[in-house]
Amino acid sequence: MDKNLEGKIEEILTRGVSEVIDRENLKQRLLSGERLRIKLGIDPTSQNLHIGRAVTLLKMKDLQDLGHQAVLIIGDTTGVIGDTSDKESERPMLNEKTIAENLKSYKEQAGKILDMDNVEFHYNSEWLTKLGYNEIGEHADQFSLAEFNARENIKKRLVAGTRISLREMLYPLMQGYDSVAIEADVELGGNDQRFNLLAGRGLQKHFKQKPQDVLMVNLIEGLDGRKMSSSWGNTINLTDVPNDMFGKTMKLQDELIPKYFVHCTRIPMEKIELMEKDLKSEKINPRDAKLDLAFEIVKIYHSKAEAEKAKEYFIKTFSQKETPAEIKEFKIDKSEIKLTEVLVQSGNAKSLSDARRKIEQGGVELNGKKIADWKMVLDNKNNNAVLKIGKFGFVRIKF
Repeated sequence: MDKNLEGKIEEILTRGVSEVIDRENLKQRLLSGERLRIKLGIDPTSQNLHIGRAVTLLKMKDLQDLGHQAVLIIGDTTGVIGDTSDKESERPMLNEKTIAENLKSYKEQAGKILDMDNVEFHYNSEWLTKLGYNEIGEHADQFSLAEFNARENIKKRLVAGTRISLREMLYPLMQGYDSVAIEADVELGGNDQRFNLLAGRGLQKHFKQKPQDVLMVNLIEGLDGRKMSSSWGNTINLTDVPNDMFGKTMKLQDELIPKYFVHCTRIPMEKIELMEKDLKSEKINPRDAKLDLAFEIVKIYHSKAEAEKAKEYFIKTFSQKETPAEIKEFKIDKSEIKLTEVLVQSGNAKSLSDARRKIEQGGVELNGKKIADWKMVLDNKNNNAVLKIGKFGFVRIKF
């Protein structure tokens, strides 16, 4: 037996993994040299993928590197219905226009990790929109209401008297049927999706397919310690520019450093275990470990060169309190402009109201001095001035 292959498979089955069903079956299939179809579905509920979602993408890349077939499904239909597996209240339905807008760059974002030339790519509208009541009724007949209600978050909502829509019961059927449609051998997902992942096994059995094995990964916390979620804004996005990605990672709570190394990088586990021991014994400073973590994360989504630049930028700007040498210029083609407009047009605020909030909260500086007046107007006297927005944003004004 190839010991190197066996070691790689063991790491795939354990690193960041919460549960595997059926573990022994999957291990033997991986060892046998059989080429498996590895399924991962992602719903476009926001425009950006974040590194919490990338945990499964990295796992898919590990399997892809062993020669297995990656099958990536963008849930343009499941995204409309909405998965409430991890929600304490009903997830609102999204309209098709929002979903279409959100998924525009998903393929490109996934390509930051996967070899997209060797990915089988689907939208699940390809098969789900063709189903009628007869088929949906047949699928629903494979599961009981008791099974659905036994899920922990559903149980909590029932006890609390919180509304649960019948629509929510459709989602596991849809995700399960995705596995039938693409004849999945293995499905990857977060441990909050256990019921949905098992639904795939149930429907495959009904359709006389071999039931897929399931590999569930742990969820990771976001920058505020809660589960990483776009709706909470506590994310590190795959689309973040290197400096922002590096800076956000440096804000991470110290106790999460080892977990992020395990789930969000591919640093060897032996090195991570040693680093964790050194952190506990205070042999190394958490800040130094976090610098290494931020470097590794930026390297994955950008490049080693960009990671080195971002590290240097962070150290000079935030540790040594220097203004960075290279600052994005914002050219103004009129005699004067409101400060709030500059923040929005330079990409440092989502809206005028967001710009006003940043200013009122003391998050905006002009040449090192905090600005309190959100009504401030800039003119050519401010030519070449430097605006600092929050911790990571710098803009040089050019009239």
